[in-house]
Amino acid sequence: MMGSTFFEGNQKAILGSIEGVFTTYPLLFAIPLFLFSIMLFSQAATAKTFYPVGLAMGIPPLTLLVLFPAVNGYFFLPNYPTEVAAIGFDRTGTTRIGRYVVNHSFQLAGFITTFVSIAVGYLIVALFY
Repeated sequence: MMGSTFFEGNQKAILGSIEGVFTTYPLLFAIPLFLFSIMLFSQAATAKTFYPVGLAMGIPPLTLLVLFPAVNGYFFLPNYPTEVAAIGFDRTGTTRIGRYVVNHSFQLAGFITTFVSIAVGYLIVALFY
């Protein structure tokens, strides 16, 4: 996989520059998970590429579990087949792509779902573990 090849070839440089930030603030690891899921269009590819990175940086496994909803960033750009179909099938005109590509009907719902899922997961882990 191209993501793994790139990371393995540059592992020392990548980990050396970001390890301190994510070790101190592990929840910030959600940002690269989200951004790379937008580019990879795959939850599995994002998790397979970045979860070993998180473990190598010392991020606790339960924190990585809590951050899993962040790999669902493919809603950000309206080119996922389900989104395009929903826009095409909607006869009311309420499901649409806005003036700018990144302000479509799925944006707010996607962000709310991602943030709430991470928050609830963090709360569950904090209460029970």
